[in-house]
Order: sequence, then C-alpha cells, then structure tokens
Amino acid sequence: MRIEICGVGCAKCRKTEQLIEEVVRKAGVQAEIVHITDLNEIIDRGVVMTPAVFVDGVKKIEGKVPSESQIRQWVGKE
Repeated sequence: MRIEICGVGCAKCRKTEQLIEEVVRKAGVQAEIVHITDLNEIIDRGVVMTPAVFVDGVKKIEGKVPSESQIRQWVGKE
C-alpha cells in the first residue's frame, strides 16, 4: 500500500502525516508513506486544497485533516 500526502508543509499537512503514521503503526499495516511537497506535482494531481491524501493513487480527502476513523477505513482496519 502506498499512501501519499500532498502538501507544502503547513501545520495541517504535518498533522495529517503524523496521524497516518500513527494509525498505520497501530494497525500493523505495511504501507509506504510519502509526503509530496513539490507544488507542480501537487497541481498536476488536481489538488486544489491541501492537505490531500492518496491511497494507491486514489484521492481520499482534500483540504482537511482526516480523522483516525477515516484513515483506518483506508487501510482496511475499520
């Protein structure tokens, strides 16, 4: 599983990354977590508001910090 967090490094982006890392660790799921900060790549993906999260190439959320429950659903542990 590949989880990509798109954002240039704002507080919401950092919080999103922390939450995802914590949920993945607690769930015991194998996942590659990548933080994409390149603005051109973020725009090319169609992201208008950050943070945005992609799981295996599918956009799951944009413009807000996800809840732990949402993240668990994405990783199949809800």
